[in-house]
Parts: sequence; C-alpha cells; structure tokens
Amino acid sequence: MAKSAPHVYLSTLPFAPTRSLVSARYSSLFPRILRVKCGRLSHWPSSEMVISNIGGEVNSISLSPDGQRIISSSSDGKIRVWNATTGETEAGPFTGHTSSVRSVALSPDGQRIVSGSFDRTIRVWNATTGETEAGPFTGHVDSVLSVAFSSDGQRIVSGSFDRTIRVWNATTGEPEAGPFTGHMSWVFSVAFSPDGQRIVSGSCDRTIRAWNATTGETEAGSFSGHTLSVLSVAFSPDGQRIVSGSSDQTIRVWNATTGETSAGPFTGHTSSVWSVAFSPDSQRIVSGSYDRTIRVWNATTGETEAGPFIGHIDLVWSVAFSSDGRRIVSGSKDRTIRVWNATTGETETSPYIGHTSWVFSVAFSPDGQRIVSGSFDRTIRVWNATTGQAEAGPFTGHTDSVKSVAFSPDGRRIVSGSSDRTIRVWNSTTGETDAGPFTGHTGSVESVAFSPDGQRIVSGSSDQTISVWNATTGEKVTGPFTGHTDSVWSVAFSPDGQRIVSGSHDETIRMWNATTGETEAGPFTGHRSSVWSVAFSPDGRRVVSGSFDQTIRVWNAKTGEREIGPFTGHTDSVCSVAFSPDGQRIVSSSSDRTIRVWNATTGETEAGPFTGHTDSVESVAFSPDGKRVVSGSWDRTIRVWSVTTAFSPDGHCIVSSGHGSRRMLNATTGNTETTRHVDFTDRSVINEEGWICGSNGELLMWIPPLHRANLHRPSNIWVAGGYETRIDLSYFVHGRSWTSCRRPAY
Repeated sequence: MAKSAPHVYLSTLPFAPTRSLVSARYSSLFPRILRVKCGRLSHWPSSEMVISNIGGEVNSISLSPDGQRIISSSSDGKIRVWNATTGETEAGPFTGHTSSVRSVALSPDGQRIVSGSFDRTIRVWNATTGETEAGPFTGHVDSVLSVAFSSDGQRIVSGSFDRTIRVWNATTGEPEAGPFTGHMSWVFSVAFSPDGQRIVSGSCDRTIRAWNATTGETEAGSFSGHTLSVLSVAFSPDGQRIVSGSSDQTIRVWNATTGETSAGPFTGHTSSVWSVAFSPDSQRIVSGSYDRTIRVWNATTGETEAGPFIGHIDLVWSVAFSSDGRRIVSGSKDRTIRVWNATTGETETSPYIGHTSWVFSVAFSPDGQRIVSGSFDRTIRVWNATTGQAEAGPFTGHTDSVKSVAFSPDGRRIVSGSSDRTIRVWNSTTGETDAGPFTGHTGSVESVAFSPDGQRIVSGSSDQTISVWNATTGEKVTGPFTGHTDSVWSVAFSPDGQRIVSGSHDETIRMWNATTGETEAGPFTGHRSSVWSVAFSPDGRRVVSGSFDQTIRVWNAKTGEREIGPFTGHTDSVCSVAFSPDGQRIVSSSSDRTIRVWNATTGETEAGPFTGHTDSVESVAFSPDGKRVVSGSWDRTIRVWSVTTAFSPDGHCIVSSGHGSRRMLNATTGNTETTRHVDFTDRSVINEEGWICGSNGELLMWIPPLHRANLHRPSNIWVAGGYETRIDLSYFVHGRSWTSCRRPAY
C-alpha cells in the first residue's frame, strides 16, 4: 500500500477475512469500497509473506539457524539474502557463478553460504558481505545439483549430474573424499547426517545410498522402492531416519541404518516431489512439488497435518522449516519465495476441487450443460457449465499427462489421450472406464476426437502418425496414417465423418480420407512454425489453424488454398483454435495468456483480448449456442466467458452487473452517475505488484496474491480452481472521490 494509502480502505479492507478482527471492526464503516462477492476467506491464509521480483526461478532456499534470514539461489546465477520477517533484501545479489545456481546451504553458525551451480563449480561466500571466502571448487565434470555443510561446518558435500559425490574442505576447497561412485545416473540430492559421519544421496537411478563420509564406502543401500527418480533426501535431526521425495509423486521414510522402509509411501501430491525436509522435532515432514503445492505430513503415520498450501503459480523447487518449526519457507519456479504458517493450514478454508497442475484440454458437452477438462495432473474432471461446480471426477487411470479430451456426440462418453501413449473412453457420468486403454502409439497421444456418429475415434501422436479406432472395442480401424515428418499436435473429423485434418510440428496441415488413410489434400503450407491446432468449419468447407508463429490462417478444406489470414494480434504461440457453431467467428488462445474472437471472413478482431489467465492458455472451445467460450490454462484454472457482451468504441466492456460497472457514486451529491466508470475490463492486466491500473495508468485497485489467478473478469461466468474470486464495483469510489468511501459520522 506504499504506492497509494487510500487503498488500505478501498482494496485491502474488502479482502480481510470475514472472521478477522479487522473486518469485524471496520467493514461496516466503509460501504463504498469494492465488494468481494465470491472467494473471500474466513481466516487469514497460511501464506504470511511473499517475496517477489527475484531475478530468476528460485531453485533453492535455506534458513539461517536463528530464523532471521532466508538464503536463495536462482536461475540468474545469483545468491540473495532476505530478511525473513520483512522480506527486504539484506545482502546480495552475490555474483560469480556463470550459470544457474541450483543449490545453496548456510553453515551451522550462519556465517557462510555454500552454492553449487550448473557451471560445475562450488563457492563459499561470506553471508553478510557476499565476498567469496573459498572457491570456486572444481572437480565435477557436469552440473552441481546439491550442496550441504557438515554439522561442524568444516566440510561440504556435493552431488552432480556426473553421477558422483564429493567431499571438500570448506575453508580451502581441497578434496577430502571422493568421488564416491555407485549411482548409475544423476545425483539430485545429498546431505550429511547430524553427526557428520554419513552422507545420504538420492539419484535419478531411483535409489538412495548412505555412505561413510570419510571413506566413501557404502554403509547402507541402495534403498529401493521408488519407481522413478529420487529428487530429494534429508536426515531426521536424530539421524535415525531418512526422508525421500520422488518423481513417482510419493514420499518415503527409511531406517537410516538398515534401509528398510519406516513409513510410506505418503500419497497426495499429483506430480514430482522436488523437496522434502524434517521439522526440528522430527515429528513432521514438509514437501514441495511440481504440482505447485506444499504439504505437511505426520512423519510416522503419513497423515496430512496441514495443506496443501496453494499460492505458487509454478512448481515448488525447495522447502524448509524454520528452526522453531512454526514456519515453512518455499522457493518456486514462479520467481517468488513464500513464508507460510506451518500449523494453521488456513489455506484450506474451502476445499480445493480443481486441477493441481496445467490444464491442457477443455471441451463442452453437445448439450452445452457440462465441460470436460484434462490435465498434467493425470486426471479428467467434469464441470457444470453454468455454475462451475464439479459434477464428476477426477477420473484416474492414465499414468502421465492427459493431453486431450472430447465428448462423444451423445454426451455419454469422454475420450482422452495421454502422454502415457494410450487412449481411454470413460462414462461421462460415473467416470468408469468404458473402453481401453487403446495401445499402439509409440509416442505421446497429443489429440483425440470422436467421429460425428460416435463410432470411431481419431488420434494424433508425437510418433508422427494418426490412427482411427473403434470407439467401443478399441480395435484399430485404420492407420497409422503416415506422411507428417514430426509430431502430430492436433486432429479433427470433418462434419460428415469422411475426412480427417491434422496439424503438425513439421509446420504443415494435411487432409486424409478417414477410411483409407490416403492423403486427400495437402500438405497445406504457409505457417512458419509448428501447427498446434486445427479445426473444421461447421459446413466442412474450411479449416482454421493456429501456429507457434503467432498467427491464425483459414484454408479451403478441399484445395488447401489459403482463404484468409494470417490473423495477427497474439504476441506468442497460438495454442488452440475453434469455429463458432454458425461458422462466423473463430476463437483462439495463446501462450500470451489471452483469448481472442475473430471474424472468420475478414480476420478482424470481434472481441478481446480477454485477459485473466496468468499462464499460457492451452485450449479453447465455443459452447453449442455460440454464446460462451471455455478456456483451460497452465495456471491450473478453467474459465467460462460470455462472448456476447457489447463493447464500447474504446474497447471497454460495458456490463451492468457491477463487475466492471459504469455505475459510480458522485462524491458530492451521493447519487450514482453514468458518465464515469471503473476502468476494469476484460483487457485489464494485474501487474507484478498486484495492481490493476486504468487506461491512463492510474491505480484502480490492488488484488491480494491468493486471489489474482482466479479473479473474475467482466465477461467471466465462472472460474474453476482454487479461490474463485468475484468482485462487485457497483459502489466503488476511487481517485478524487475516494474520501466518500466512509460512512458519514453523525
């Protein structure tokens, strides 16, 4: 609020939790501020502080022994020291590494920092001044992925892409032991035991090993049980147990002497577990995951004690407990550090029912009543298209990302294609498997679609082929169709079911006979990069394509001649395109985080850009009546938009519901006026500090971090994901009128 003190009342007070003392004392006194109609919390969230504007992805974090400082390393090759209470920079950035710094650790006395980098070196820094105290240590022949101090601060252990572990004198940088060899792949994580006598390591070879820290002899291991890479390991404070996190999405606890499993696997994360740590009393374990969440577990039973903590908008690389066990610090690829209350778990004030990772694909049911979504979290979900409530799912069965989903023409079935190379057909109501898995592709299944009669399914794959399947039996009807020279990203049946169109990484579009697999037209050429998405017009005469080259083109489906385009406006890859049911419009989504609606004949923009998603928008589709558009994004959310809203000549959305209303209180008379409006539109952007600004750069309102990703825009009907937030600006005053926000004292 340093930029605008009035927003302490105008923007901050409305988001104060309903049961907070602040809300109880002041909310009734300020009737003319924005109102949170949906998504207001009942208690303060677990996220106590967010440190942003860091120069790169936060790869690693470490807390000082007294809990007063946070050390971070990032992809920009720098190390920084932060005040753990205020978030202010205390020292740094420390420079010297020539590539991403993958790991940092603080010495037990808090005076030195050790860092390991992709530049293959290790450095020791003065934690206060940033001066190099030792190093660079050289010896590893590939990236250094993990470093740690011994409990007496005299030695440093490192693990590397070169499959080895080394022990160094922390003062001189001379090798003291190693290289330890035995792992068959990259060593992701290393740690000393509390007594300094042993070292534990976790590897891409799926194993954990315990070594004698002096001789390098294996003392225990290899511990086996994880089915994918071991990404993180740590000793318990008493040295009796080891915790591990893995790409198999689980956490395990092991007897440090015997290598026997003590507890686990703990399940709950929906993607790789990149970081684990014990609490100071050994009773709890914290984990950070690729699914963007943090969880706290009972170290003995594996029960969830707190979380999932939601707030990061990208994968969580690193987590750590404070020395008193009351706080958790996390570092993320989203370039932020967050400090959480480790015990309250208040981020679960309402159950999180959305996807926990990227949404790759969305589609309407034929009657427009439901929406299906597929995600990197390996699940499929079905939503009520009117309310946004979950109707079915998650459907589970795929063992990797769900890349594409579609309803059958009668709406009773859903087909899904996955990176696990299979296709499945599900009952759209119960989630039971109706058919599959269909096997045959040797690469990820990137796109699937039903034929108009519902009898067949077409699939396109990264194996460069297209196949047609019997939708009931899973038998291959025809194919594989060959001709593309790279991954097939998108496929679709023509409205009469006779043809199939495909778009490929080879920059071309092809038209196939759906029965014989013969090429009927193409390749259509013109795009200068990958063709991510293709779709037929409702009459089957045209094909629309969206490309990595940021453009959209419309083609004659019979001849392959370009009819119109390229449509330009997106500033990044066009990920998805679709025709409206009447064929008059085209909707597109992009990695630029926006959605646009185009006139299908002229290429002129008819609506948009719609903003609101905070990451790449991977999929869009029109509703059967053409009045709505659904979008799915890497930000984990699904949004439904009204695309029939009228626009003023200056491009501002006109709505009367209050979301972005022109209704404005006159500060003098107390009456509403219609000549001014709150400049909150579908094009409004939330900047890095959380401000929404008007067309002239003025500060309109501030949105708390937890509510930014799921904030309704004027044209949004609903947003599925954590903390759906809808604001009402009907009575909102700002600018010179802001003083009228308070109820007059009588």
